[in-house]
Amino acid sequence: MSSVAWLLSAGFGVLMLLGVPFAFAIGIVVAISLLVAGIEPLLMPQSILAGTQSFSLLAIPFFMLAGELMSAGGLSARLIKVADVFVRHLTGGLGHVTVLAAAIFAAISGSAPATTAAIGAIMIPAMAERGYGKGFATALAVSAGVLAPLIPPSIAFVIWGVIAEQSISRLFSAGILPGLVMALGLMLVCWVHAKRNKIPTQKRASLREIGQALREGVWALLAPVIVLGGIYGGVFTPTEAAVVSCVYALFVGMVIEKQLTFASLSPIIWRSLKITAIVMSIVIFSAGFGILIAQEQLAPKLAAWLSQNIQEKWLMLLVLNIAFFLLAAVMDEIAIMVVLGPLLIAIAKSFAIDPIHFGAIIVTNVAIGMAAPPIGYCLFVGMAISGLKLGEVASKIWPFIAIMFVVLMLVTYVPEFSLAFQAR
Repeated sequence: MSSVAWLLSAGFGVLMLLGVPFAFAIGIVVAISLLVAGIEPLLMPQSILAGTQSFSLLAIPFFMLAGELMSAGGLSARLIKVADVFVRHLTGGLGHVTVLAAAIFAAISGSAPATTAAIGAIMIPAMAERGYGKGFATALAVSAGVLAPLIPPSIAFVIWGVIAEQSISRLFSAGILPGLVMALGLMLVCWVHAKRNKIPTQKRASLREIGQALREGVWALLAPVIVLGGIYGGVFTPTEAAVVSCVYALFVGMVIEKQLTFASLSPIIWRSLKITAIVMSIVIFSAGFGILIAQEQLAPKLAAWLSQNIQEKWLMLLVLNIAFFLLAAVMDEIAIMVVLGPLLIAIAKSFAIDPIHFGAIIVTNVAIGMAAPPIGYCLFVGMAISGLKLGEVASKIWPFIAIMFVVLMLVTYVPEFSLAFQAR
């Protein structure tokens, strides 16, 4: 292995152990590696600038902002009320409400942390009061939140589409069925938990209550129809859809719900900017990482070595899934996609894996990583809402993680599962 390869791997690992933020660790390692490789140092600022020059990446800040606006503007509360009147009478009803509301909110915001925060803030206390236990309620809110990377529009698919240079709309389609099946799996866990703990069911909603909830929630329900209908109807691109989401959420929050004011916009924008800055800093610093990987021919070399030593595609996919899960335990999921993107793409090409199918595998892994202990991003959002410690949530989240792994295996080994909604 070359000195540059050692620096990129070992140097990055050491900085991670020292607690250096992901983006800065990548930037430091890339800068030193450029000097060692004898490459012009000015390539670093040039690569950073180049890393931002993608129209598709504009979707990230706008979807982040849309999620914050919808949460503060009352749309998440309306979605929860609509879900409540339809499934609250079932065994595990309040858990089902959490999953359904999160799935609909995910179809508007595209952000897992935003979905976890918006739905969890309301549903975690409500479920705890109804006997579900705060640990279980938090684990469910976290697991429901990570439907967002799969259910379009998805920020994770946007990032992977930019990295792999694939159609973002086609990638969105690849997440529909896995996302819906994962939602049903989470509801099954809720049903088992409620049955086992004898949690009482609620009274079935009357037709009048259902009608009232639908009337009050019509603006919230229209949001995913407008966003997804516009994308698949060819009215606007996924990036333009993110802007439409923001405008729509702002209009509904200020004019219809009247819960947003000009004074309240400042902290909302600031929160979305902070999350966007974290994601984008990883993306832009990783542009130099990708250049070095290409310079040293690391991606084709690794792909060739793997194809020589692992002959079977199914075994290679299993190795990749296990490696991704282990990395996600100690590393940010977006960073894994960006940093290892060239390597992953080279491996997929060497085994002739459909690029859209492969994108679905990667993003399903990302969804699991956002919920998995010890550093899943959404896990910490849920802990902040409930006030619980990591161990208290982690002990309850494993049944949900198991369901996610079942979905991952379906996505991995049944290509039609993720390609079902692709245009023929």
